[in-house]
Amino acid sequence: MKNKIFLYLFVFAALLALYQFVTANKMQKAMRSDVDTLKAEVESLNDSLLKARLRVLDMQYFTLENNDDALAYYDHLNLESPSRYIEDKLLETNEKSGDNPLVPYEGMESDFKINKIKVLNHKWILADFSDGKYWGDLIIRYELKDDLSVDFTLLDHLLYARSN
Repeated sequence: MKNKIFLYLFVFAALLALYQFVTANKMQKAMRSDVDTLKAEVESLNDSLLKARLRVLDMQYFTLENNDDALAYYDHLNLESPSRYIEDKLLETNEKSGDNPLVPYEGMESDFKINKIKVLNHKWILADFSDGKYWGDLIIRYELKDDLSVDFTLLDHLLYARSN
């Protein structure tokens, strides 16, 4: 009788060990599959991140900050960020009541004001203007003088047709 109990215990332990082995093997395969999926996802995200970084670098090509030749024109002025200084001076033109004097259109919904600015180099600026409903773009020539005053001259403009 004692031998039968040990035999049953041995068979039960063997079945339990077999069950544990099969379950652990299945779990390992599932985890390996998850790891492979996550590795592929990380690789895809790294590729996307690289593409985004390259796109940002491409977009920054036409900026004053990345143009050493254009920045050399302002070395003697000791400005920490010439681009930011010029943007601030251009935004100051919005402070006057009524339409911005650089925008050659009269606001239809309210006054036209300059919103976004991109300083391209030591001579040109791209700007966006809007009155809240209508919008357009400007190409502006500027001159930063030694006394840190800035003269702005409108070169070209575009008002987008509103599509309903």
